[in-house]
Amino acid sequence: MPLKAAALALLVVAASPSLAAEATPSMPRVAFLGFDMINTSLEPTTPDEERRLQMLGDLLRDRLDASGRFKMVPILPDQQKQIASSAEIRNCNGCERDYATRAGADWAAWGTVQKVSNLILNINLYMEDATSGKMEFAKSVDIRGNTDESWRRGLDYLLRHYLFNEP
Repeated sequence: MPLKAAALALLVVAASPSLAAEATPSMPRVAFLGFDMINTSLEPTTPDEERRLQMLGDLLRDRLDASGRFKMVPILPDQQKQIASSAEIRNCNGCERDYATRAGADWAAWGTVQKVSNLILNINLYMEDATSGKMEFAKSVDIRGNTDESWRRGLDYLLRHYLFNEP
């Protein structure tokens, strides 16, 4: 009988949401700073591609937040203006950590889409610890085709297979 009581008590404690939440490490608060285009093709960046950069950012925020592994931190409008008018995140010599810290985040996240041609593109995602500067995640996927669908599928593949380690 005491063994059953102990097992039942253990199940109750393990199933308790408040106690279970305390037992798990906190999820990183992430400030997503946007996607930038790196256009090395002979064709200019199109309005559709600019719109797709925004679409990828929205999808990324939604997927990270819905995963239960990350807590997205909003970037305030004044800071969004500063980010937009400053050097690109990939070339700003650590500004991403300052932006994330000011937003109240643990990690800074940003991405790039490199357009080699209208057929060959790649999506890159970076997540860096805002305090230590340690790169927590950096991956790239190649996509074929310059459509909304190919961009969405590329980001989905990157997140599922590399960040979330899902099949």
